[in-house]
Amino acid sequence: MTSLADDDPRPAVLRAIDQLERLAARLTPEHLDGASVLPGWETRKLISHIVGDIHRIAYVGEGGRSRDVAAMAGNIADDDWADALRRARARAAAAWADDAKLGQSYSVTWGEATGVMALRGIVMELGTHTWDLAQSVDPEADLDAELGAVALAAARQIAPADRRVPGGPFGPVQPVPAGAGIYDQLAGWLGRKV
Repeated sequence: MTSLADDDPRPAVLRAIDQLERLAARLTPEHLDGASVLPGWETRKLISHIVGDIHRIAYVGEGGRSRDVAAMAGNIADDDWADALRRARARAAAAWADDAKLGQSYSVTWGEATGVMALRGIVMELGTHTWDLAQSVDPEADLDAELGAVALAAARQIAPADRRVPGGPFGPVQPVPAGAGIYDQLAGWLGRKV
């Protein structure tokens, strides 16, 4: 999958959303109201951000600028998060269906990027938030390791350790235990304590 994602990250994006949908289907009101691993964020805010991120990348594929759209969903019923992800997935798939979009330039949160790079960025984002959400729902969830490797490769390219700035979206790389799984490695790379 890594080589496929290098040339065309759209399948990885859709696979990441599918994995998140499966986790979201397990959310309970208790999960939603509980704390997430992101300081100051309950799980409801985290899943809202995830759905918003997917709508944001869809908007970019439709020709918009990512900063024009909040990376948060509106009011979603407690039992509708999986369906909200499914709807966002359909929008993103439609927005990026044209192969020509992969080589075009887009305005994303970190600057200008080709469609390929913008989509690699969302693979990184969704992979990381998969780990975040799993910590709330099921820390032992069996996550797609191949997809996690694609997300980690994207993270190393987009968010190299030597370009972190104080107050930026990613903290310093955190150590992970020897033999850590790919999602733990991804979380540590992007500054989460594992």
